[in-house]
Order: sequence, then structure tokens, then C-alpha cells
Amino acid sequence: MSNRADPNLLKELKKYGEAEIESCFNCGNCTAICPLATDETPFPRNNIRMVQLGLRDRLMSSLDPWLCYYCGDCSATCPRKAEPGEAQMTMRRWLTAQYDWTGLARKFYTSPVWEIGSILFVSLFMVWMFVLFAGPMETDHVALNTFAPVQRIHYGDWALAAFLSFFLLSNVFRMYWLTLRKDAKAKIPFLLYVTEAWTLVRHFATQKKFEKCDENQKGFFQKKRWRNHWFLVSGYVLMFAMVVGFLPWFQTDNIYPIYHPQRWLGYYATIVLLYGGFDILWGRIKQEHQSHRFSHLSDWIFPILLLLTTISGIMVHTFRYLDLPLATYYTYAAHLVILTPMLVLEVPFGKWSHLAYRPLAVYFQAIKEKAKQRQEVAVGAVAAVAATD
Repeated sequence: MSNRADPNLLKELKKYGEAEIESCFNCGNCTAICPLATDETPFPRNNIRMVQLGLRDRLMSSLDPWLCYYCGDCSATCPRKAEPGEAQMTMRRWLTAQYDWTGLARKFYTSPVWEIGSILFVSLFMVWMFVLFAGPMETDHVALNTFAPVQRIHYGDWALAAFLSFFLLSNVFRMYWLTLRKDAKAKIPFLLYVTEAWTLVRHFATQKKFEKCDENQKGFFQKKRWRNHWFLVSGYVLMFAMVVGFLPWFQTDNIYPIYHPQRWLGYYATIVLLYGGFDILWGRIKQEHQSHRFSHLSDWIFPILLLLTTISGIMVHTFRYLDLPLATYYTYAAHLVILTPMLVLEVPFGKWSHLAYRPLAVYFQAIKEKAKQRQEVAVGAVAAVAATD
């Protein structure tokens, strides 16, 4: 790993957010107060020092920014007001761009024109697709699957899922290469990837690290950040699974009774997405929590698109049940025009990618620590044998 100093690193990082860390004198208060920092991962202090010294390669290989869940304690108690918590957030955006081999994440995060222009481009593409491929509009009753044939939409969902999987997984591989494989300090046995896989599953399913950010509260429902984030992720994953995997069951012209699973699963996902999107947006507006004091353009676009997608979905459902054909068709088209750019741009290149990178970072860090421990045991055993000879 190169230790060559890059004097432009801090200047580059500033393009991704509020990395005002020149005033930091590395006192260590941020690491001491952080509930998630450990001896192995002494953030934010360690990462801030890397930036100050211009150690680009070391920062690129670090998992520490992903292990920070931005409770804000470090920034609130920093004696120099260097905003170490926001610096970590800025590093996460920067790292997202480093993992992305296409260069699109860098453009989206550093250029408002690129980000907004890309959303408009994908939206207009979807409008064009409806103009070309939409079916006839039945006006005497709602026939959504005539206007938007479910099998055709389903094939489009599969193509979209393949697109998202290719770019996200290729970026995940680059993350893996930079953080685990490149200049690895300890040999990692393949078995470790298997035995530590449960760490990845557990942290993705529970979002457990957020619990530490509410450590003064007791219980799941009192820990607001953990609770809200878990509900939001569960709603997103559920809705994505229903749309991509079970669309013919989910998009139907049949009206099921209220107790049918199709309805209450859809209602659950809708309610938590609506609440989660509003909670994020309201937090950005009020700026009461430390993590909301600074907002990048991407921090606004994500909840806005999420809320618009959810609200338009509610409107489609409402118009369908009121048997308003034209309102249903036009709102359905608007729903996909909003939903598609959110998925295409946010999942592999933006905010939604953090949903993959965070639990992966916990998983990779666990593997690194276990590999290091095994190496230390092996070295100790060799030293003990040599001492007895």
C-alpha cells in the first residue's frame, strides 16, 4: 500500500460534502466518545488524520467510514468544531465514488447538473417507453393490465434487477478488492468468508449498529434511529421483492379482501416507506439532530424521490379502488417515471448503495480481525516452538 502523500486529497474530498477538518488537531476526543470505535477501528480520528496527511490509498482501503452510523456525539463535543461526523459522511460519499468503476457516482455526487439531469433523462426515457409500448385505455372500467400488461412490466423488472445487480455487485467486488485483497496484511482463509457470513446476514437484517447510536434509550421502539431505519429498510426490501419477484400476484385487476396477504403486505411496505421518507425529509428541514445539520444534494433527492414514489403508488391504489380509469393509468405511468430513476441511479451509485456497503463493511472487518488473530496465534506458536529448541 502506497504511503505517498496526495496534497489534493482534502480539496477533492470537499467536493463531496462538508469536510472542514483543517482545524482538527487530532486530540482524539471524537474516538473516545464514539460508541462504535474500537482499538482496531479508531475512527473518526484515524480517518481524519489520513485525510490531513493526504494518504489516499490508505483511506480508500479503510472500512472505518462505513462503521460510523453518525450518532453525532463526536461533532457535538469536538472542541475545535471540526465536524468529524460530517467528515465521515463525506468520506462515505467519496468511497462510493471510488468503488464505482463507471465514474457515474463521482459525477452524481460532485455535479448537481449531472444528478438532476440524469434523473430527468431516465424519467423521459420511461415516458417514451409508455408512448411506444402502453396498451389501450379501457375507459368504462379500470383495466390496468390492459394498459400496462403485467408480463411486459415483469420482464422490464427483471431487466432492471439484472442491471442493478450487475453494477452494484461489480462495485461491491471493487470494495472487497480495495479493502480485503489489495495489500492484505494477513492471509485470509476461504473458510473465514463462510464462517463469518452470518455477520453479514445479521447486520443486514437487523441494522443492529444503529442501536449503539441510541444507547441511552431502552428497547427497540425507544431507539428512534434504529427503529425508523429498520422499518424503512424492511419496507423497501419487501416492496422490491414483491415488484421484482411477484409482480403478477401484486399487480392484478382483481380486488382482494382486506385480509388477503397481497393487501396487508403492500400496506405495511407503503406505511413504513411513507413514514420513513417523511421522517428523513422532516429531519433535514428541522436540522435538530447533529446528522442533519449539513445536507448534500443527494440527501434531499433520496427522500423526495422515495416520498413521491410512495405517494404516487397510494394514488394508483386509490384511483383503482374508486374505479377511475384515466386517473389510474396516468398516475401509474407517473409512478414508474419516478420509481425507475430512483432505482437506476440510487441503488448502484447513490444513497441506496449504502444499504449494501454498511453490512459488508462489518462483515469484511470481522474477517480482517479474525484473520489477524489467526496469524498472531500462528506466529506465537512458531515462536514458542523456536524457544524450546
